[in-house]
Parts: sequence; C-alpha cells; structure tokens
Amino acid sequence: MLKDRKIVLGITGGIAAYKAAELTRQLVKEGAKVKVIMTRHAAEFITPLTMQTLSGSPVFLDMFATIKDFEIAHIALADYADLLVIVPATANVIGKIASGIADDLLTTTVMATRAPILICPAMNVKMFENAIAQENIQKLAEHGFHVLEPAAGELACGTSGKGRLPEVPEIQEEIETLLTEKDLAEEHLLVTAGPTREPFDPVRFITNYSSGKMGYAIATMARRRGATVTLISGPTQLPVPSGVRFLSVSSAREMRDAVMTTLPEATVVIKAAAVADYRPAVRQEQKMKKKDEDLTLKLERNPDIIQEIGKQKENRILVGFAMESEHLVEHAIGKMVAKNMDFIVANDVTKQGAGFQGDTNIITILDREGEMEELPLMDKMAAAGIILDKVREIRDTRRNHPGQEQDPFSSAWKTVGEKNKLQ
Repeated sequence: MLKDRKIVLGITGGIAAYKAAELTRQLVKEGAKVKVIMTRHAAEFITPLTMQTLSGSPVFLDMFATIKDFEIAHIALADYADLLVIVPATANVIGKIASGIADDLLTTTVMATRAPILICPAMNVKMFENAIAQENIQKLAEHGFHVLEPAAGELACGTSGKGRLPEVPEIQEEIETLLTEKDLAEEHLLVTAGPTREPFDPVRFITNYSSGKMGYAIATMARRRGATVTLISGPTQLPVPSGVRFLSVSSAREMRDAVMTTLPEATVVIKAAAVADYRPAVRQEQKMKKKDEDLTLKLERNPDIIQEIGKQKENRILVGFAMESEHLVEHAIGKMVAKNMDFIVANDVTKQGAGFQGDTNIITILDREGEMEELPLMDKMAAAGIILDKVREIRDTRRNHPGQEQDPFSSAWKTVGEKNKLQ
C-alpha cells in the first residue's frame, strides 16, 4: 500500500510530538520512504537523533541547509514529497500557514510543494476552540489542505476536551487514503461483515467463528479508493473503519432488514458476513435451567439475504462468499448460479491460513463468465484489494458496453451450478 511512497513528515513543538516517532516507525514498516522536518521547538520535545534512527534518513532542521549538489532543502523536499503530513500541527504553525508566512524550513516547504498536505492539529481544548484557530483551520480546508479532526479526551495539560492528536493508526489510515487512487469514487458499496447471533434464551445464542476481518478490510479498502461505504456488521471486536457509515446488527433478520433498507442506494453489494442459516424456532423469555435429560432445540430457516438481493439486483454488482470444507469450487459455483451473483469469493476453511479469525486468507474468485482465479496465501487487506479490482473490472466492462444485457452464466458453470445448488 505504502511501499516506496515518499512522505515528508513535519513535526512541530507540541507534547504530542512523541507520537510522530511511532508513526514514522509504522510508515517505514509499510515500506514508505520518510524524510523528517523538525521545527526548532519540536526538538525540545523529541530529539532529531530519534527521528533519524526511525526514519533511516537525516533529519532536516535548518532552513538554509543544502541536501546534495547545492539543492536548497525546502525546494528539494517539496519536490520529493508524494505527501506532506504535519504531526502534530500546533496552533502556531496552522496560523502561519493560513497567513502565508514561511519563516522556517517546514513552512517554506509547505509553500513550495504541490503534493497533498495533511494537517493533524493537536493543542489544548481552549486553543482549539479559539475563534481565530477555527478560522485558520477552516481557511486551510478551503484551500485544499486535508485536516484530520482531533480526538476528544484527556489532554497533557490535565484538562479534557477536543484537541488530542488522533491515534497513530487513524493518522496512518488517512495517509493511506490520500495516497490511494480514487478509482471507485462514483460507487456506493454496501458491505456486510461478521457473524450473527441467534438467541434461544436471554443469555445464550447460536453463532459462528467469524471475526469480521475480511468484510472490514473490504470496507476499509473501498473507502480508501474513494467509494461511499455502508458497513453492516454483526458483533465483532474490531474498530469501526474510518469514514464509513456503520450499522450494527445482531441477528440474521436484523441484518436482512438493514441490508434491504440500504439496498436502493447501493451500486455494489459485497456480502462477506457469515450469516446464520438457522435460528431457534422459540426464544425462551427466561434463562433455561439445566436438567438431567438432554436438550433438543428446534431450528427454523433464516432469510437468505443474498438470494433476495439477487432477485432484485438490477444493474448492481453482487458479490458473495463461500466458505467450504469440501468440494470448494462445485459448491461455490452452485451458490453463485442459484443466487445470481456476478462473482463469488471461495475459501477452504480446512487450509492453514484461510478461514475465520486470522489476518490472512487463501481465496479463489469465480465469475459468471467461467473464469477462475486461484490466489496464494495473503493478508486480508491485500485480498480485499484484489476483490475490489474485480469489481472495478466488471464496472468498466459495463461502462464500455452500455445497454448490453448482463452476461449469462457460462454453460460449464451453469451445468455445475444446477448440480450443486446449495443454500
């Protein structure tokens, strides 16, 4: 994602400067090339040696320094950057940039660069709420700067309120988003994720091992690529991806209702949730007590959400998942054909590195035209990117052939599908 991307990181004189060290470490870990500019006051909070060690590159402090062959530092750094990010951005530096003042290496580099600029404010809540500070932030936004909203919470000065520097993962995600091509900018993706819970008394339920990681990865990657994203999720322990519309549900019927309500505005539907096929026929109002004899639960079918979508798909792109323990391809084709999907993502739960809970997956993509792509073990973010590439490919094909009816399933797939119509 960030491999070989060139990032100029500006650090100013605020207590949150220490977080710039961890951000640099994470960016370098992801393969980014980071060059650090520190203001004179920033060096009071964190040493240039620390940042040089973490970035693997000299730290720049002197406005009149040359880099090599008599290159002027602020021009060379401005031309070098794919992105310039200021972490933390104090009220002072925000005010200077908003006023066009360029009196040190960082502000002159800001003035000279044509790269996107991300401002991450961090200051005392009273300073942040000051009318002049707010005007300056608004002015930067109006001039095309990207301003990350500060977090609320306990501040270094002992007070609480809005003004905390966002956590490093949130800043890193914003950097990833700004550096990602917006090839899905016109799409509205509806993504489902996680398990469902089907209660049979107030304290017990039927569920599965789904962590939601695959669906959350798809939602995150789609947002990076410019899509409007609605994520409908069953219960998970995952943080909500930045910038998505999030709807929390519990049972299969709740998920069905949320999906069908949102469906009219979606152009792409990706059903990555592990929805329970059955629910207890009767939910006891009181906790069921243990008895000497065995307990029998009667189960009834839950709604088949993706099949319902398939019947009213219209021109939407519909993507499903098939997690199988045997006959992976045959069962996946059966589901794709029966439920009118554009393509299906299949994985074998018995393979090491695939399936629930983990950060990796091994997927096979099958489409309605008879093409099958078997992919090696990879992390779920990478797999999400490939799935979205397939969405874009189908979208572009339809745009290039407007008015053409949707391709029928290939004859080979249809034959296999008729024999393996699994619900």
